[in-house]
Amino acid sequence: MARLEGKVAIITGGGTGIGKNTALRFAKEGAKVVVTDINLDSANETAAEIKDAGGSALAIAHDVSKEEEWQRVVAQTVEHYEKVDILFNNAGIYIIKPLAEIALSDWNRLMSINVTGVFLGMKHVMPVMAKQQAGSVINASSIAGLIGAPGHVLYGASKGAVRIMTKDAAIEYAATGVRVNSIHPGYIDTGMVTYASEATKHSKEELAQGVPTGRLGTVEDVTNMVLFLASDEAAHVTGAEFVIDGGGTAR
Repeated sequence: MARLEGKVAIITGGGTGIGKNTALRFAKEGAKVVVTDINLDSANETAAEIKDAGGSALAIAHDVSKEEEWQRVVAQTVEHYEKVDILFNNAGIYIIKPLAEIALSDWNRLMSINVTGVFLGMKHVMPVMAKQQAGSVINASSIAGLIGAPGHVLYGASKGAVRIMTKDAAIEYAATGVRVNSIHPGYIDTGMVTYASEATKHSKEELAQGVPTGRLGTVEDVTNMVLFLASDEAAHVTGAEFVIDGGGTAR
């Protein structure tokens, strides 16, 4: 039996990168997937791939920083699939800047997506799950939410917030059957690492040399962890943080 057979999953930022890979994998594992993205064309492409492979998917344009859009996404999901079993709060943006150069507009924009977006997702999805007495929420944090780095005051603050919000929500909902966990990737070979390479003036090869395993992570490395947390295999796992960084934070 597929690991997510019969489950309904909402994945934000599902049009590209980790979100897209996770959406495709979830569908292969039997889930019905609601793919949301600020770029509807990207969401449609992911949903089309799922459908072409024989799966079930719904694409929705979604600005995660807007509460009314979260209300619409949840309403459409319940109307279309009658429930929500999994939420992967994956959407986020990355800004690397020295502290003194961070504009308030940078701060407000990134926080509205990386922090407010996660908060709103939990606020509107978890009560639905609680009524079902089951559900799994996976919040995308980062190793930047665990350790410090130059130029990461803004991004690190957002991911640190996601880390502790996850624990708070997990404790608040523990008795309802709803689980909440966070993932903390290191350098994963996506567009964000391309940006990090350009911003830090270190090539991807140089970034990989700083990882104990000697390589960048892949989207599949992250998807494998998200799949575990979404599945019933993680039935007794909540309020925890899972690091996917090739050993970087172990030093």
